[in-house]
Formats: sequence, C-alpha cells, structure tokens
Amino acid sequence: MALPPRSAATTLTALAVLAALSLTGGPAHADGTDPSAPPGSVTTSPPPTVDPTSPGLKLADGATLAPAKVLDIKSVVEDLGGEERREDTNSDVTFALQAEVLFPKDSSKLNPDARSRIQAIADEIKNQKATTVRVFGFTDNLGSYAHGLVLSKKRAEIVHDELAAALGSTDVTFEVRGYSEDYPIADNTSEEGRRKNRRVEVTFPRGAVNGASSGVQS
Repeated sequence: MALPPRSAATTLTALAVLAALSLTGGPAHADGTDPSAPPGSVTTSPPPTVDPTSPGLKLADGATLAPAKVLDIKSVVEDLGGEERREDTNSDVTFALQAEVLFPKDSSKLNPDARSRIQAIADEIKNQKATTVRVFGFTDNLGSYAHGLVLSKKRAEIVHDELAAALGSTDVTFEVRGYSEDYPIADNTSEEGRRKNRRVEVTFPRGAVNGASSGVQS
C-alpha cells in the first residue's frame, strides 16, 4: 500500500548479514501467554570487521564455496514526518502509525481522519489475503506503567474494531495486545523519540501471490 500522496517517502533497504549474528530482545508476557516478539523489539548486532587481505580468508586447496542462498530482505518506507511507516520482509508486512495521527492526547477515541488510514491497512490485508493479524499498542515512558498498559491496550482494541469492520470477514484471527512503554523504537529522553514510541502497529503475513517467495516489493 502506498503512503498518503501528500507525504514524501524515503526507502531504506537492509540485507540481513551472517546467520551467526545474534538477535536480541526479550519477549513480553501478556494474558498468560508468550507471543512472538512485537515488531520493533528485535535488533541485529553490527557486522564484524573483516580484513579482505587476511590469509585466513583464502580457500584451502581443493575447497569450494558453499551454495549461494537468499538472505532476508527488509524494506522500510516512512513518510517525511514519521507519522506512518511500512516495513516489508520476506514473510511479514508491518504498518506503524503514531498515536497522534489516530487519537487525541491520552485518549482512545479516534481522530476524524484515522478511519481512512485504518481502511488503507485493511485494503492491504485483503490484498495479501492474510488470515492472521496482530494489533499491538505502545506508549512512551511518561506516566505510570499501569496507565500506559491500559491506554495502549484500549487503542489496540479500537484499531482492531475498525479493521474487523473494514474487512467484514470472520476468517481473520486477531491478536490484540497493549505493551505500555515496553519495546520502544526510539529514545524516550526527547519528545521526538517519545512521539515515535506512542504508536499502534499492525502486522500480518505476506501473501505468496504478492511475491513472498520472490523478494520484497515496496
């Protein structure tokens, strides 16, 4: 799905590096279950420095290179103000909307133009023929953790309700959770960072028809 035409988009593409690089980021626990880590909670260690002239990089006599393989590709498209972001990997699509474009401050009541943004996400869910959708809410670290937990869950539930109505299908299974200030994607010491952390993310699998097996399309 393209972002709103009034916003300028920038695209960043990153290739996953060696399989030996570790992924970090602990899972959150809600409702007595252990869901997969929320979008934005996993980071990749930087690649090691390699000396291309090192003798240790030379193949031994008779040795051959391993077969080539396709690495995971991530495509990120974000509007100029950072209000909306789309991430595509080989397996999933994630939309992240800052809370301010959806709700008034400290509220779970939708803004007037929020429904059109949610409808656009619903259209992409249909396009990808997804049958499982995760809707996760997040806040910044201002206020109490308990208040953030309630607010982030309410906001996720409201977005879920709008998506369900727009999809008009009973074949889609939703996972709806609020994580308060957990899993920040920016620094909470600045208002710019806190604004990015106050968000609702919608994630669903990419459809095979749309290129899940042949690479990411932005």
